Amino acid sequence: MNIFFQICVKSIQKQLAYQKAAIAGLFTNLFFGLLRAAVLTALYGSRNIVTGLSLDNAITYTGIAQAIIGFLSLFSWYELMQSVYSGAVATDLVKPFNYYRFWMAQDLGRALAQLVLRGLPIMVFYALFFDITLPTSGQQWLIFTFTLALAWSISFSWRFLLNLSSFWIPNAVGILRFGFLLSWFLSGFLMPLRYFPEWFTKLCYLTPFPHMVNTSVEIFLGVVDGANLIKVVVMQLIWAIGLILISQLVLKSGIRRLVILGG
Repeated sequence: MNIFFQICVKSIQKQLAYQKAAIAGLFTNLFFGLLRAAVLTALYGSRNIVTGLSLDNAITYTGIAQAIIGFLSLFSWYELMQSVYSGAVATDLVKPFNYYRFWMAQDLGRALAQLVLRGLPIMVFYALFFDITLPTSGQQWLIFTFTLALAWSISFSWRFLLNLSSFWIPNAVGILRFGFLLSWFLSGFLMPLRYFPEWFTKLCYLTPFPHMVNTSVEIFLGVVDGANLIKVVVMQLIWAIGLILISQLVLKSGIRRLVILGG
């Protein structure tokens, strides 16, 4: 655990070293967040509530979705793949540390730094200029924080699995891009899943993707409660644990393949 913590801290320091990149990312995310808020405002028109979401809820949704882009690395994450193609993976595998936890520690540091540098400023801006919806109790804040941590775990495991394809394929960039594209549509990042037909929403929840974005945001907004709240949190936890186990199994198979190719 001490090594995990040290790797995490080093990753945070690395992120803090690129402040200009963080500022550029912040303004880019904020711009598209405002654009999405404007589009939803126009779509709502005179209506105040659509499929259980008020206009304030919808605007808050866009803010949170934009705020967690960096935290969840929703658009790209190719570091593991690049280490395989550069040969650095050989050094990483002989380190006295679990390969999955090695990358998890790095990604946790990156995620926390991005949440502070980009996520929080976006939400502060939204709170200042919009009438956003906020959790109404300490319990709701606690559950949201827990589900946000699970969302990161699911996101990391998914990205880890995508990158592991490089153990078998000479150029896995296409697979990674398709995987990211899939997660945008099925997670609720582009649009709240409540806006889609019920059959499509049910289809999405057969995958882990809604638990990357939609679950945490709806809990933040307070539109999920009672038995449904317990159900979605339990399902999110199951997906988080399941993807960790799948990642370990695929990693073991990938390592055997890597060794064979290396002679």
